[in-house]
Amino acid sequence: MEFQVGDLVTGIYKTGKYIGEITEIKPHHFLVKIKAVLKHPMQGDLHHPKQANVPFFHERKALSYHEQTNIPKQMVRRYEGEVPDYNRSLKNALFALKEELEQDQSEWALKSLQCLQRLEQHYNF
Repeated sequence: MEFQVGDLVTGIYKTGKYIGEITEIKPHHFLVKIKAVLKHPMQGDLHHPKQANVPFFHERKALSYHEQTNIPKQMVRRYEGEVPDYNRSLKNALFALKEELEQDQSEWALKSLQCLQRLEQHYNF
């Protein structure tokens, strides 16, 4: 599938999923300008997923509106449809992750929920 600058796509970046616009095509990546959040990034250490006892438990923010990031070509798909409002999409993605974590009583889920509470304040919901 061929992509061009200006195409709307979905892309996965560090466990988050986004809608964005391709602004540059590179040999192995697309530079994508973020328009909306479909899935909020997971919290914690990416190299030890769902583990609480790690040297540093990362608090991971979603990429910002119009932030640009390199996404590997294999993680990009064409997006068809209306692009939701960024702030509304961020709020929906954060709340969906919180609901999922609230069903999980693990130490990792509890630490993740603490991170999300801080992020919710940072995002000013």
